[in-house]
Amino acid sequence: MKLPRRQFLHLAAGAAALAPLSRIAWAQTYPSKPVTIVVPFAAGGPLDLRARSLAEHMRSALGQPIIIENVSGAAGSLGAGRVARSAPDGYTLAIGIWGTHVVNGAVYRLQYDVLNDFEPVALLTNNSQLIVGKKTLPANDLKGLVAWLKANPHQALAGTAGVGSPQHVFGILLQNATSTRVNFVHYRGGAPAMQDLVAGQIDLIVADLTTSLPQVRAGSVKPYAFTGRSRSAAAPDIPTADEAGLPGFYTSVWSAIWAPKGTPKHVIGKLNAAIVEALADPATRQRLVDLGDQVVPREEQAPERLRALQEAEIEKWWPIIKEAGIKAE
Repeated sequence: MKLPRRQFLHLAAGAAALAPLSRIAWAQTYPSKPVTIVVPFAAGGPLDLRARSLAEHMRSALGQPIIIENVSGAAGSLGAGRVARSAPDGYTLAIGIWGTHVVNGAVYRLQYDVLNDFEPVALLTNNSQLIVGKKTLPANDLKGLVAWLKANPHQALAGTAGVGSPQHVFGILLQNATSTRVNFVHYRGGAPAMQDLVAGQIDLIVADLTTSLPQVRAGSVKPYAFTGRSRSAAAPDIPTADEAGLPGFYTSVWSAIWAPKGTPKHVIGKLNAAIVEALADPATRQRLVDLGDQVVPREEQAPERLRALQEAEIEKWWPIIKEAGIKAE
């Protein structure tokens, strides 16, 4: 049936008006069902606990349940890939770290792009490390440690949590920054590496605060420097690498939340607001501090700040990783 021109134009105009109206309605109703945060590691680990701490407060802010789904394997790339392939509707998010959204892009042949297949939602924490050594090392400060390493090339044993782990990559950066060379000993996690450092079986680790600080406080290992831009509130007596004689040596296993590429801006905005509110909550912040986390300042929690950080980190770390020939095992 052929419609008169006037009636056709009227219907066409009505249909065109429905699209923005439906988008407005969706914006007002999002979220209308539970939101899933995919943790790309096993339950009970630091990232899983971080996600669950955030979820408790986000549930109130968004008015919907927050489901935590653990999808572990391949250094977090299985879980991140699942989110990259999800519908860009704001109902499936990824919580990840420096390793999953920077290192994996240089180490693995992925079916997704760690930068361009995600929309940044919020940067959460920015966790730097401690350079620590066994108690019997002759060096008592960072300059002394570097001098000892230079005097004993290829003799020192540096522990890691595995090939391509933060301890491994940061150890390579330490070598490059000091023109020294060590032998890496790869363990199945940071805890067994720290156990061997305490036992004197290895010489040093660029270690996270969670595993290293208790041993520093117990006097079981020597602290040489903190790798943040300012001293850690948890260890204010330990100098930064800048202060200890190695300027510009910064490392961090930061964490953040992403959505699939193409998720609408208004959805990103609602999610970011809920996360910002959660990170401002004293109880949530304390739980994160108890995990050894350093919550980033409010102005760094914006999506564009996460994007800029990720781009800068890829530019910094990919050449180091590739030059060292690190490949997934």
